[in-house]
Amino acid sequence: QVQLVESGGGLVQAGGSLRLSCAASGRTFRRYTMGWFRQAPGKEREFVAAIIWSGGSTTYADSVKGRFTISRDNAKNTVFLQMNSLKPEDTAVYYCAAAQMYSSIRSAYDYWGQGTQVTVSS
Repeated sequence: QVQLVESGGGLVQAGGSLRLSCAASGRTFRRYTMGWFRQAPGKEREFVAAIIWSGGSTTYADSVKGRFTISRDNAKNTVFLQMNSLKPEDTAVYYCAAAQMYSSIRSAYDYWGQGTQVTVSS
């Protein structure tokens, strides 16, 4: 069992930066692929980024590639999402999730946080 709690969301102007954190409980954190997803009003929840258990491989949605960076600290049971050059279309609730396989597919993720709101003003 893994419990996830996101933090770091907020209101930022276009072009600005935010760093999201996701704190995980449980000693098995380091075994999981960790992912970030987001959901804008009226839209489906979509994949943003994922990082394999070791941190040695990452993958990103095309819409955030080059602007967002996912990282993890297994000693602190925490995963991060550094978001730079933010755009109004990045506005969404951002969710942290854990999966037993390395995947960008929503259904592969077994555990989810409650989400944190990110709002980018133009």
